Amino acid sequence: MTAAQRFIVAAVVLVGALPALLRSEPGSVKRSFNTWSQYLGGADSSQYSSLGQINKTTVSRLDVAWRYPSADSRSYRFNPIVVDGTMFVLAKNNSIVALDAVSGQEKWTHPNEGAVSDRGINYWESRDRSDRRLLYLNAGSLTAIDARTGASIPSFGEKGRVDVRVGLNRDLTKIRRLQTNNPGRVYQDLFIVSLPAGGAGYVASPGDIHAYDVRTGKLVWVFHTVPERGEVGAETWPETALATGSGVHNWAELTVDEDRGIVFIPTGTARYDFYGGNRHGANLYANSVLALDAKTGKRIWHFQTIHHDLWDWDLATSPKLLTVRHEGRDVDVVAQASKHGFLFVLERDSGRPLWPIEERPVPQSDVPGEQTSPTQPFPTAPPPFARQSFTEKDINPHLPAEAQEKLRQLLRNSVNKGLFTPPSLQGSIQMPGNSGGANWGLAAVDPMKGRVYVMSKESPDLLRLRAMKPGDKPEDRGPDPNQIVPGTPAGFVPYTAVDPYGFTGDAASGMPPITPPWSQITAYDLNKGTILWQVPNGDSTLLIPRGVRGTGSHQARAGMVVTAGGLIFIGTPDNMLRAYDEDTGKVVWEKPVNGPINGVPAVYEMNGRQYLAVAVGAAGTQDDDSGQSPGRTGSEYVVFALKAN
Repeated sequence: MTAAQRFIVAAVVLVGALPALLRSEPGSVKRSFNTWSQYLGGADSSQYSSLGQINKTTVSRLDVAWRYPSADSRSYRFNPIVVDGTMFVLAKNNSIVALDAVSGQEKWTHPNEGAVSDRGINYWESRDRSDRRLLYLNAGSLTAIDARTGASIPSFGEKGRVDVRVGLNRDLTKIRRLQTNNPGRVYQDLFIVSLPAGGAGYVASPGDIHAYDVRTGKLVWVFHTVPERGEVGAETWPETALATGSGVHNWAELTVDEDRGIVFIPTGTARYDFYGGNRHGANLYANSVLALDAKTGKRIWHFQTIHHDLWDWDLATSPKLLTVRHEGRDVDVVAQASKHGFLFVLERDSGRPLWPIEERPVPQSDVPGEQTSPTQPFPTAPPPFARQSFTEKDINPHLPAEAQEKLRQLLRNSVNKGLFTPPSLQGSIQMPGNSGGANWGLAAVDPMKGRVYVMSKESPDLLRLRAMKPGDKPEDRGPDPNQIVPGTPAGFVPYTAVDPYGFTGDAASGMPPITPPWSQITAYDLNKGTILWQVPNGDSTLLIPRGVRGTGSHQARAGMVVTAGGLIFIGTPDNMLRAYDEDTGKVVWEKPVNGPINGVPAVYEMNGRQYLAVAVGAAGTQDDDSGQSPGRTGSEYVVFALKAN
């Protein structure tokens, strides 16, 4: 390409971007997107980079620039951040490690005892840059360290730590240390995070939202995700349950609109996840997009995507901020992907749906004591990104014949009424499953084009309930049936789900019960509310030896990054990193790595050179909720850049 041709291309790109770059109204695209100083790229959770050195033409020259071994057996899913030429990662048994972003040389290490929020970390600096801090959750305490040295900051909280339980209106002696993998967010001089529920059973704690002063660690404001008496939303719970309601936690990730000063928080299910006989009602603010004033914690608006959730369909993906052209005007929206396969698109200031969302009748429960919501919200646009039913015609054809027959019998003997089929004593089919659809890190945007990209896991579950029995542990799935569940009338019978996070497939082959694709990427044009393209994401290591490709990876967990070079980068459990053409979905580059990729890549620039960094798990391992891969070594951070011509 001649110099004149390069100038013309650059001018066309600039002219195309000018409408977005020149907007000055609140919510417009203002930041440059050329840094990666916060989890997912910035407080807006865009997972987008405006760097374009690596593009459709040059990506063929992308190769490993340096590696940093984690020096332990964990399968990391950490999204690195880069500030002032330093990359911060999690390695060495939960240590925060500072690396030279150009060479990978280690600068300092800060060891931690106990679990660390393993998806990302937060960076904050004072206006004069004399104070620069990293903030993260460690063993239930908000922790602050010096970003330049790794030393603890003793003036923050108590010796650099703050117990996040403090501020809950509950008996703290009965609540264990509350650790979450949610990195939280920095807004101005505040650190905002949701508390974890502290358990998956009936007896848990609420996921209140806390904001702390980043300098002192002082608790500044609290938002009750389970409303207290007299608060808006309290009417959606039984009066007796308000003081003991639990769950409703933002366990995954959240987003800040820094221009508006609004924090958007997607919430999870109320406890217990699969039976709600103790919590009749819609259960606000469960399964909702919450818009709060980031300075005060005051509710601005909310939108509930599921009423009285019985499927563990948490909103696990960060809300995405972008501006779209709708009915002849520019509209600032927040787009929320869900586990059950919908993309909810709401106006950012009001929470009003951009396209109508209809309340439609849904199947009702026959479990004693349950009161299912008669209707649920269904977006009329855009179309769902995930399959929402599983019938005999969807049985995986790659399974052995006897395994297929077993599934046919299981489907015939289960309650299977489509989306929102409630859990039952007989057993109910759930599709997408409770770990399917969109999970943390699995959505990204191109804010210049008004596009959202979602990676979905396509996997069903079987939800079968049984009454609790003596000896069942309260901290597991419910209380001892000889005890009364707090906040419920005498004689309440708790139910628990039998293996709610698995499905009867073929144990011998390890293959899923449903036909491929088992993971796929969907590209949305939100200027039109339509799907641009949809493609399988990766391959299955179970079927590659048979020559079967294009199935989508089973149990894919990695998030994606979109770049101004027209590429989408995403890793998969088949030990591959791929670049997709963001306009067509075609794979334009792929590179084998030494293990599965389970996190979100980071994109940054140093000395005029663009880099892409990703955490690679130990060889032969898969990600799980603990991130542990005992007995395995080989986890590493791998950084790519263009080779010279």
